[in-house]
Amino acid sequence: MKKTTAALGAALLAISAQSAFAQSSVTLYGIVDTSIRYLTNANAANDSQVQMGVGPITGSRWGLKGQEDLGGGLSAVFRLENGFNLWNGQLASSGTLFNRMAYVGLQSNQYGAVTFGRQNTPLFDQLGNVFDPLTVGNFDQDSWLPGALGYGLRQNNSVKYDGHFGGLEVEAMYSFGGVAGSTGANNMYGVTAAYAFGPFQIDAGYQQNSDLHNNKYRVANVSGVYQIGPVKAMAGWLYGQDNTGIVDLYMGASGSPAANFSTPVTGTNRIDNGLYAGAVWQVTAPLTVTAAYYYDHASNALNSDGTTLSTGVRYSAVLLAEYALSKRTEVYGTVDFTRGTGAATADFPGRNNQTGVAVGLRNIF
Repeated sequence: MKKTTAALGAALLAISAQSAFAQSSVTLYGIVDTSIRYLTNANAANDSQVQMGVGPITGSRWGLKGQEDLGGGLSAVFRLENGFNLWNGQLASSGTLFNRMAYVGLQSNQYGAVTFGRQNTPLFDQLGNVFDPLTVGNFDQDSWLPGALGYGLRQNNSVKYDGHFGGLEVEAMYSFGGVAGSTGANNMYGVTAAYAFGPFQIDAGYQQNSDLHNNKYRVANVSGVYQIGPVKAMAGWLYGQDNTGIVDLYMGASGSPAANFSTPVTGTNRIDNGLYAGAVWQVTAPLTVTAAYYYDHASNALNSDGTTLSTGVRYSAVLLAEYALSKRTEVYGTVDFTRGTGAATADFPGRNNQTGVAVGLRNIF
C-alpha cells in the first residue's frame, strides 16, 4: 500500500511538473459580418441589384488557434479557420470546412516559424495585413486586382516559413503539386521580404504557380506604406504573366463573359501591370475612412468571345467609412465605381461599368 501511494504521488508530481513546463492555450475567435449592397449594371440587361452579402473587407469566419510552450523559446502551433456566409449559413467554400486555413507547425522566438498545411501565401499575408488599403477586399468589383493578379492567395499542401529579424520580415512558401511523374506541375512557390524603418514600410515579393500541365503564372510585387500622424498612405505595383488562363477567368464579375468561359485558355502570355494607391485616415477614435484606387493595363487578354486577344484597361475607386460602436462592433458604409475598356469589357455582365453602395455591420469575437 505504501509503495502504491508513493508511486501515485510521484506520478502526480511528474504530471504537475510537466504542466508547469508546457503551458498551452487554445483560442476561439471569429468575425461576423454582412452588408446590404446596391449595384448598378448587375446583369446583361443592365438591371440594378439589391443584395445581402459579404462585407467589403472582412468575410465572416470562425477559427481555433493554439500554442504549446515546448521550452527553450520553441512552441508548437496550429490554426483551423472556416469561412461562412452569414446571410444563408452556408460554407463559403462548398464541401471544405477549413477553407481559409488549416495548419500545424513549430515556432521559435529566435528563428521564426515553419508551418504545414493550407495557408495564406506570403503575397496574401503582406497585402492583407499591411500594404493593400482594402486588405484584399471582398466585393468582386473592388478586389479584382490583388485577387486575380495574386492567383493562388491560399495554397494547399504547403510548407511555409515566416521569420522576423528586427525590422525585417521574410516569408517563403513551397506547395507540393502531388502530380506523379512531375514535381513542377500543380506546384507553387513564393517569397516576400518586408522591412519597417521609422514611419516607412516596404515590401517586395515573387510568386509562381503551375497548373496540372505545367503552364506558369508569375506575379511580382513592390509595395510601400508611410504613416503620417493619423493617416497611413499606401501604394504598390503588381506585375503578372499568365499562361494558365486563370487570370482571365478570375477577372470576371458574376454573370460576365469572362466568368462564363468554359475552360481556361492557356498559352496566351497575358501580361498585367497593376498599380494601386490609397490611404487610411483615423479621423477620430471611433471613425476610420479609407480611400483606394486600383488600375490595371492588360495585354493579350481574352475578349468577350473567349478566343481573340487584345489590350484592356480596368480601374476602380473606393471610399469606405467605418464607425466603431465598441471595441468589437462597428457599422460601415462604402461607395465604389469600376470601369473597363477594350478586352476588360469582358469582365462586366452588361455595360462596362458598375457602381456599388453598401452599408453593413461587423462584430469581432
